[in-house]
Amino acid sequence: MLELTAILKEHQLKVTPQRLSIFKMLRNTKVHPSAETIYNSLREEHPTMSLATVYKTLDSFVQHRLIQQLNLGEDSYRYDANITPHLHIQCVNCKEVVDMPLLTQVISLREEVENTSGFKLTGEQIYFYGLCPTCQKKRILIKC
Repeated sequence: MLELTAILKEHQLKVTPQRLSIFKMLRNTKVHPSAETIYNSLREEHPTMSLATVYKTLDSFVQHRLIQQLNLGEDSYRYDANITPHLHIQCVNCKEVVDMPLLTQVISLREEVENTSGFKLTGEQIYFYGLCPTCQKKRILIKC
């Protein structure tokens, strides 16, 4: 917990029990939770914490580049504490989101975009969609 406290202080963020819990949860999961999921999982530990507090905290973390905000087209955002460049794959059936390492071709694409556009890129988010191995085993049929 001391490491998380130091990170928040380093970014000039007020250290509160709620912020620490939210940050800790995100750092210890790979499931890319929504704000509502975070709120529901921490509600027992912090009964006075509101959903608005969770949203404000997540926005603050995103602004300070402590976490990523993922917009996977499902009318709500998901959050990821892994801020190193990487790709995401979402199952079109169960909505699970999985991290993938950044592929060499994406690094080349980034350089090409910078060279072609004249922009200095500050980041990118690339999403792939498909049927996860679990849903494939269940023989889930999807309508495309």
